[in-house]
Amino acid sequence: MSGDFMSFKFLEAVLSTVRSVHSQSAALAQKLQLPVGGKWLYQYMDESARLWKSCHVMKAGVSRVENYCSAAAARIDVLLDAHRFLTNNQLSRQIKRVIDICEMRERDLESANRELAQRRLQTLFLNFDENHLLSESRLNEHNGFGGVLYATRSVSTFLLVILLSGLVYCWPESSFSLRFHRGDSIFGSGFMVSAATLHQRVVNTLSRLDSQPGILAHELHKIKLSKDELAAERDEAIGGGFRMETCKLENLKSCFGDLQSGVESLIVQLDDFFDEIVEVREKLMNMCSRIS
Repeated sequence: MSGDFMSFKFLEAVLSTVRSVHSQSAALAQKLQLPVGGKWLYQYMDESARLWKSCHVMKAGVSRVENYCSAAAARIDVLLDAHRFLTNNQLSRQIKRVIDICEMRERDLESANRELAQRRLQTLFLNFDENHLLSESRLNEHNGFGGVLYATRSVSTFLLVILLSGLVYCWPESSFSLRFHRGDSIFGSGFMVSAATLHQRVVNTLSRLDSQPGILAHELHKIKLSKDELAAERDEAIGGGFRMETCKLENLKSCFGDLQSGVESLIVQLDDFFDEIVEVREKLMNMCSRIS
């Protein structure tokens, strides 16, 4: 987790882990002899509904990123097609217009996603108290499935916070305060150690980056750096009177291409996860119906 911190590749791996945690707990629910109509089913349904809603918030946030990417990339394509017919001054003005439009759309994107986060995320995590340890009886109820659900919720909550911070919005000072409890016997000590290590690395990296509130996706940060380089080249051309090159503009287009690719791939994985959640919920409901 260095230069690729919060890259879409990293975020896809985190989402894949969320899916794996959900899949393992769901598979265990189908293997255990759980009581028909027991509280375990309602608890599982609540947790899977929380995953479903969190992923819908993610998809809404990342879809806005995709819209921003498409609109900005289209502007850059038009300018690259026309640049050879423009004078230096005309090209300079058009580049300034592209930069201004990108910055305006960045502000709109972050504002919309901040509102989405404030409106939706608090209710998704409000009822989870990471400092509350369940009693042994609660952890062992339903043949130990109560403990499975608790550990699943603990781990998936932290992973969801990473995803939502990268794709929707992040307040670094308050987003990564979660800890892990009582999960060793369920997912294995290696898994829980890895989760705790990842947590600490995220906290440490954020502190080094001195991150400001916003969308933490690495590809968006690369776009901002590329845009700044393009603006600096434009200023130098104005001051020096030399012909502007388009390599910085092409680099900005490439950065938008990386963002577009990451967005499309992650949306596919989110859609697959929606299908998995629906399938498991139906299987558990049907299993209980057959038993009864």
